[in-house]
Amino acid sequence: MRNVLHIADMLKKQKKHLSFHTPGHKRAGGDITELSYSDNLMNPTGAIMRAEEDLERILHADKSYILTDGSTAGIFSMIYALKTAGKTRLALPAYCHASVKNACRAAGVQTVECCARRERGIPVQPSADELAAALQQADALLLTSPDYYGFFAPLEEARALCKAAGKPLLIDGAHGSHLHFTRAHAGLYADMWVDGVHKSLPALTQGAVVSAKGAWTQPLGEAVKIFRTSSPSYPIMASVEYAVKYPRNEAIERAAERFKLQLDALPNDDWSKILIAFGANCGAAQSYLESRGVYPEFNDGNYLMFYLSPRTKGAHLKKLAALLRRIPRAAIEEDGIQTGRSGDLRTWVPVTEAVGRVCALECGLFPPCVPLLRAGDKITASAAARLAKGGAFGLRGDLICVYAEE
Repeated sequence: MRNVLHIADMLKKQKKHLSFHTPGHKRAGGDITELSYSDNLMNPTGAIMRAEEDLERILHADKSYILTDGSTAGIFSMIYALKTAGKTRLALPAYCHASVKNACRAAGVQTVECCARRERGIPVQPSADELAAALQQADALLLTSPDYYGFFAPLEEARALCKAAGKPLLIDGAHGSHLHFTRAHAGLYADMWVDGVHKSLPALTQGAVVSAKGAWTQPLGEAVKIFRTSSPSYPIMASVEYAVKYPRNEAIERAAERFKLQLDALPNDDWSKILIAFGANCGAAQSYLESRGVYPEFNDGNYLMFYLSPRTKGAHLKKLAALLRRIPRAAIEEDGIQTGRSGDLRTWVPVTEAVGRVCALECGLFPPCVPLLRAGDKITASAAARLAKGGAFGLRGDLICVYAEE
């Protein structure tokens, strides 16, 4: 099954032809539209159907839907499916991905936030007790596992809590597609979940899969029809099938764990995410590496994160290790964010002049696209400096939304 690539094989067998169809580049080849032989993602009966059936077996799903719009389309589909089933309150971690809260706003689903804690400069996963308390006030639970910093949620405890309460469990597994070989994969626990295949497996950008089990397959399928594009990319679809079927690379997994120990990386659960603390030296460290042709995934002002996949080469890890040993490190800056007073009136001020004010609109760095500040948080000098460097969401240019001072 893993060696059969239904969509790619279909594309290879096509004949050269004159294109009087979209797309407008008229080159035919792999980037085609729905033709008589190419199957149709909206109602697959051929190569795409067979590919999705294979993905279901690999991802532990009853039904899987290929996405060419990224994990965001899957998040919106899952939450819309909840709403159509009458589930209107969703428990979730305060520091979940921005797309989750955007989807809740769009669908009219209320959020019950839990675990607004940060340690060592990063958000932490909720405890089982925090999940239980939040779930009592909600109709469903959503977790992020693994999160962007490589930590797993308490999946077994969450599954047990949801089963006992008769409430669905959703998992944003956008950064965990590579875990389908292991007991940490979202598909072993969730009723609905998303795999952001392109993030940690060798797929083209925007390639993802959203899946469901049991009674949730039909409402998820109806939701996918709303949020998934009607003009999907065949190269992206083919790459998703290829990536999910890509063989496990245990050698690089072991090398990554050795690297973490040798380079004093932040201990985490996921081999694919390496976090090196540089504190105030983050910017200089990033510039040093990039000047030598090495680009990290992100710089959050405390850590540089290096994202691996089964395609990562051991020689590249060795080069990275040699460079990192030459760069001085500094202590991380704890956020020290406190809750302040809110209000009805809001205004926009330059982020560099907002220290001490109370944030009125969730904002953070992109990536990782999780909140650095939530509405009601006092804006610290450290947070303002990190946001001012650019690459932030929730701002208007260099302006941040704050509550008006009395």
